[in-house]
Amino acid sequence: MASARKASGHSRSSGHGSSKSKKKKALGTPPPAQRGGVELVDPRVQAQLKTYDEALALFHQQKFSRAKEGLEEVLKGPSKELADRARMHLKIAEQRMKPSQEHNPRSAEDHYQRGVAMMNIGRWDEARESLDKARKAAPKADHIHYALAALDCLTGEADSALENLKVAIQLRPENRYHARNDEDFAFLQEDPRFTELLYPEKDGFSL
Repeated sequence: MASARKASGHSRSSGHGSSKSKKKKALGTPPPAQRGGVELVDPRVQAQLKTYDEALALFHQQKFSRAKEGLEEVLKGPSKELADRARMHLKIAEQRMKPSQEHNPRSAEDHYQRGVAMMNIGRWDEARESLDKARKAAPKADHIHYALAALDCLTGEADSALENLKVAIQLRPENRYHARNDEDFAFLQEDPRFTELLYPEKDGFSL
């Protein structure tokens, strides 16, 4: 009996030591990875962040309808911080998508905003009418020419798209890099003129 008690006591002592060891390990655990105050350990948060980044890229490309869909998905995720950011951009996107305040647009920017709103909901003719008015009012506005080039692509007008994009790049060279990653120009991907326009440094080299 005595030997059994000793064995039992030894077992309790060993378990107690193991508990201390676990506590020490727990105390030494590094803090979870963060990005902008958002913890990235939870795979659901990582997926939420990916959706947010994609929606934000669409937002900056003024593709508000598709950005809105992504931002609404972000709201369903577990991170409150990301949801708050998405909610802010969602309000802006919804405001930009409303042409109701622009029944009688006056400035070039008014016509431009209405044109983009019409593009986002697939009303091509109304979009072109507004963007043409915007271009007449502000012929040196690169973003208007860029929007027209995107609209031309969406409606299958390759020659017009290239001409408008060329003007947009002449007015603001950075538009060349935007167009490289803009899927609105997928229609022109196989056109060698598009490649020459976006990658002038490759002239004279066969791909």
